[in-house]
Amino acid sequence: MTSAPPGPTAEHIQIGRYNTLEVVREEAAGLYLSAEQRGPKSEQLLLPGRYVPEGTHIGDRLRVFVYTDSEDRPIATTLEPKAVVGDFAFLEVIDQSPHGAFLDWGLDKDLFAPSNEQHQRLQVGDRHVFAVSLDERTQRVKASSQLGPYLDYEVQAVDEGAEVGLLVYGHSDIGAQVVVDGRHPGLVYFDEAYRQLLVGDRLTGYVQRVRPDNKLDVRLQRTGRSARHDAQQVILDALEGAGGFLPLHDKSSPAEIRAKLALSKKAFKRALGGLYKARRIVVRPDGIERIAKDS
Repeated sequence: MTSAPPGPTAEHIQIGRYNTLEVVREEAAGLYLSAEQRGPKSEQLLLPGRYVPEGTHIGDRLRVFVYTDSEDRPIATTLEPKAVVGDFAFLEVIDQSPHGAFLDWGLDKDLFAPSNEQHQRLQVGDRHVFAVSLDERTQRVKASSQLGPYLDYEVQAVDEGAEVGLLVYGHSDIGAQVVVDGRHPGLVYFDEAYRQLLVGDRLTGYVQRVRPDNKLDVRLQRTGRSARHDAQQVILDALEGAGGFLPLHDKSSPAEIRAKLALSKKAFKRALGGLYKARRIVVRPDGIERIAKDS
């Protein structure tokens, strides 16, 4: 039986991330990959046979994800995890132990969230947003539901008005707490959301304000002319999906408008006026009707 080669170091192969590695040799267990050119001193790790793409040959380069197996040896897979080191991800707890919880992240070996990295004791079935990181001492990938230490509070370079990606991770008394662009802390105020925001939701937002406490206030709609254009498109899309008619008008309640379009009544009325002037809609006593482009 051939013994496994020494494990690679983080200097050459990054654990918890994708690596593009060269196939250097084949064994019964699978293929061995290296970050360097072939040679007796090259660092190698195993890609088990069940993950080897059909038609792979010695000398090919493969994009693989590297993590550690049950014996803490670096190992490669062509499966794609739900998150890599540096990510924030919405994951489910599928098992527990006295030392922590195990999360489903799409690989054979579950992702471990140590007890001291939990904002509250996790139970099987819980779903939370976790920060994924590498334990530098053990070289194991781990997860934490205590997000604060993993967020980037250097927000002064973020431009107000910038379009950003959002991941909802919690709620405060005044709004939904979000991870902005996968790194910064932010808040979407409930009275500006016009829709229910659930933990795990991913959506697009716009930076409203860079706060002195190094957090970001974020809106789900743009402001000014861009916001009016966006709201008009929301109405047109809704008309398209409803067959050309919506039972909404300027006398509709804010709750009705919010439920059907996720817009404030103010934004709805402004957009309605613009569409009417552009001859895109007809306003009837019982609602609005789309005007066909060829009419």
